[in-house]
Amino acid sequence: MAGLINETNRQYYEGAKSIIVTSATNTFSFEFNTPLVWYTSDVNNINYISNNFKLYFSSDNGLSFIDYDYQIQNVVVNTVYLNVTLTPGQVILVQLKTLEGGNYGNDDAFGTVVEENYGSYAYITLDDIINNFLIAYVGTDKLIGSIKRTDVIFHAKRSMQEFSYDVLKSIKSQELTIPPSLNVIIPQDYVNYVKISRIDLNGVKHVIYPGMSSGIPYTSPVQDTIGQPIQDELENNINATSITEERFKTSTVQDSLERISLDLDSVNDSNISRNLGQRYGMNTSLANVNGVFMINEREGKISFSSNLVDCVILLEYISDGLAYDLDTRIPKLAEEAIYSSILYSILSTRSNQPEHVIQRLKQEKFAKIRNTKIRLSNIKIEEFTKILRGQYKWIKN
Repeated sequence: MAGLINETNRQYYEGAKSIIVTSATNTFSFEFNTPLVWYTSDVNNINYISNNFKLYFSSDNGLSFIDYDYQIQNVVVNTVYLNVTLTPGQVILVQLKTLEGGNYGNDDAFGTVVEENYGSYAYITLDDIINNFLIAYVGTDKLIGSIKRTDVIFHAKRSMQEFSYDVLKSIKSQELTIPPSLNVIIPQDYVNYVKISRIDLNGVKHVIYPGMSSGIPYTSPVQDTIGQPIQDELENNINATSITEERFKTSTVQDSLERISLDLDSVNDSNISRNLGQRYGMNTSLANVNGVFMINEREGKISFSSNLVDCVILLEYISDGLAYDLDTRIPKLAEEAIYSSILYSILSTRSNQPEHVIQRLKQEKFAKIRNTKIRLSNIKIEEFTKILRGQYKWIKN
């Protein structure tokens, strides 16, 4: 039985592979887990930055290399076709793009292809999950006699989505700068936010909380003098700029509940100040100096208070695990739970299935999901013990 690792150590760590030509040819196959992507060798073409590798050539047994991108004719998966035929003894080398740039004297090789491949052995692709499920659970004398692959794909994707919300490490993040408009666009694969933080000069996060006492309306129709919404020529309501949003952005206070119409400096009655909570207490749910934000569902943006303009923020959010190819990688620790989830989803929607079988599969599904949560929680006994040491600290009164 062959091993599961196909790449050499050099391919994995450096993202490079060289081939010494043994016979005259213009075709070379480079076995990478990451398919080679090639658009153009023209550096002035906008698609040039989408190439995920650089090609180099050496005629002195690898002592020195020159850029050989211009000789690429075509690329199919991991096979490179050149415009010229190389002779025995020459060396051809592929370097995947890295964060640090090219290792062979070319600064144009900038990207994250190699880094994205690091740690990939801990994951299994959704396509492999589907293939394995068809082999293990579908066929004669198995729980599922026959099923279309498209049906399995549907249930696998649904299981992947639910796992992303509840089990898998599906939290993604973006570092953004708040523009003068005080709006940032919601990420393309956004489902819900987890946390939004302001990053200070030391790189430390400070949590920004939602503006609970304000909100952005989904629509703000223009009204006539008697309050009737006005329609356009297509008989649709005309929408105006939200007054609530504009006041929220231009306000210098952090929450509308803290906004009062009295000038406390000119009020001598301490009872008024005390009742308003300005002198002797505060509303702890609003006690935050980091600003506030609101989700603008109508425009697909996140609005921030004016004190956050030009600040760097970290937006942490949940995706459904299906937006990009890298998202569809499933931790191998969750593989068995995914199979159980797909199996239960398929059989529970079929007619004439024994109820005791459905209930057994349901129990197995939740048991394996629970085990997966424990596995992915990544609790180490040494780290847990270190935290518990704090319970023996003496607190002086």
